Amino acid sequence: MKKSGKFASVFFCAVSMLYMVGCAATMTQEGTGEYFDDSVITAKVKTAILDHPMLKVAEINVETFKGVVQLSGFVSSQAEAKKAIAVAQGVGGVSSVKNDMRIK
Repeated sequence: MKKSGKFASVFFCAVSMLYMVGCAATMTQEGTGEYFDDSVITAKVKTAILDHPMLKVAEINVETFKGVVQLSGFVSSQAEAKKAIAVAQGVGGVSSVKNDMRIK
């Protein structure tokens, strides 16, 4: 094999390794696949909240990180907050729900 062929192979392997390490997850940052999964969970939770007649989706914010859903925003009563938590917990892929909602 020529020197340039060996160099190209080594270079390609090095770039591939850097790409894989760059997409890996850390404790504070999601990997590419996890980000996609969390986006899907967020969309499903928002849809579930929107479909519930007791809850106003515009006033409840949903964020997901590694399967943990955080609900924030404003609700009219403690019953609405409990219902939003229950709805979020019922969505597939949700490992836990953190409540940061405020009663107005």
